[in-house]
Amino acid sequence: MTSVLRSIGSASALWFILPCLFVLAFTSLYPVGFGLVVSLTNWNWGSQFDFVGGANYSNLLGDAEFWTVIKNTVVFATCATAIEVALGFYLAVQVDKLAIRTDLIRALIMLPLMVSGIVVALMSKVMFDPFLGIVNHLIGAFGLGPSAFYGAADTAMPSIIGVDVWWQTAFVFIIMLAGLRGLPTDPVEAARVEGANEFTIFWRLKFPMLRSLLVTVVIIRAIDTLKVFDIVFGTTGGGPALATEVMQTFVYRTAFSYQQFGKAMAAMILFSLLILVISLALQRLQRRGEIDA
Repeated sequence: MTSVLRSIGSASALWFILPCLFVLAFTSLYPVGFGLVVSLTNWNWGSQFDFVGGANYSNLLGDAEFWTVIKNTVVFATCATAIEVALGFYLAVQVDKLAIRTDLIRALIMLPLMVSGIVVALMSKVMFDPFLGIVNHLIGAFGLGPSAFYGAADTAMPSIIGVDVWWQTAFVFIIMLAGLRGLPTDPVEAARVEGANEFTIFWRLKFPMLRSLLVTVVIIRAIDTLKVFDIVFGTTGGGPALATEVMQTFVYRTAFSYQQFGKAMAAMILFSLLILVISLALQRLQRRGEIDA
């Protein structure tokens, strides 16, 4: 009797979630399917809609510019994620040690997160102006500069990475601080009674318990930085030359400046496969960390 009631309840629950599943399927599967179809054509947003097969993919894979864009995107994502995670984790550990109320400190660190990406980009563009920007004025007081920042190929990418670090480090900080504050206190107190110092307690107790959360934060930040658009679009637009061109700006320029929607969609599908591979690798690392923990 109990099994019959459970089956009836499961069937009833399925009818409740079916509408949601249909909506999700339509809003997810339809764009993917449409994108695959467009990537096999030479659609130019007009009457031209000829089937070209895998020509867009072969042209992209043989295009040096496309590989430069991939390299720029990976370099940006790797550097920004590594610095943000390291800096955010360090800030969380230091703030967790404070014996005073940290409300104001947390609010100040989280302040950049309250600003939208395009505003951050435009604000940094003014601050990094080679002639009127306050950053060149400040480093000039130390006998350095002036620097072109966004205007030079050597400094454009580091400048964008620095701006993203200022903007998104707070995300890592607040997640890791919550993780530290949520750790069980009994093992820590027992270790202190046994005479363990704070360094040993952190690396032997706290860090292993935080490893899974840390990998989750890395996954979130890595995926977010791989699809960066607003920071680049609002500062350099992908320049100078191709120094800061990332996949999102490349696709935007290909689709809306050159009207090559088939090529742009093919680029996005190839890039989505790259993100899928990276996500699966990071999730495997996360599962391994959970097993070790």
